[in-house]
Amino acid sequence: MGRRARRYWLMKSEPSSYSIHDLERDGEAGWDGVRNYTARNYMRDEMKVGDLVLFYHSNAKPPAVAGLARVCREAYPDPTQLDPKSKYFDPAATEDAPRWFQVDLAHVETFDEPVSLARLKSEADRLGGMMVIQRGIRFSVQPVERAHCAHVLKLANARTKIR
Repeated sequence: MGRRARRYWLMKSEPSSYSIHDLERDGEAGWDGVRNYTARNYMRDEMKVGDLVLFYHSNAKPPAVAGLARVCREAYPDPTQLDPKSKYFDPAATEDAPRWFQVDLAHVETFDEPVSLARLKSEADRLGGMMVIQRGIRFSVQPVERAHCAHVLKLANARTKIR
């Protein structure tokens, strides 16, 4: 059986909670606290080590793709679901039957020039279909087409290139 092709994602985080600068400082981090079933399913069922992630700052001025990360550990149960002191605690989750999962991300690059949502929308001819620019789609984890990821990296003048 052949190797699976690398996939591309966009993951949203509020910079006041965890920013690309925090990931740059930490090197690697768990992406915990996801409480949307579609986003959870993307992480649990589809994300693999080596996939690239556009790190998006939501609830920022302006909201923007701020950097690039890489999946460095595949899905495992999110420990915050079992912690009654966590805002992500889920009383229906158990160790034997976890409901929520996370992946670990490694920092790849912080963009000198983040790519704002307005800029992404202005590139709709090249980025059409990209979930983040569509109305009403608010998933914190979204698949991204290879060509769209490559174009965002170009807009950011990123050092990282997709071949």
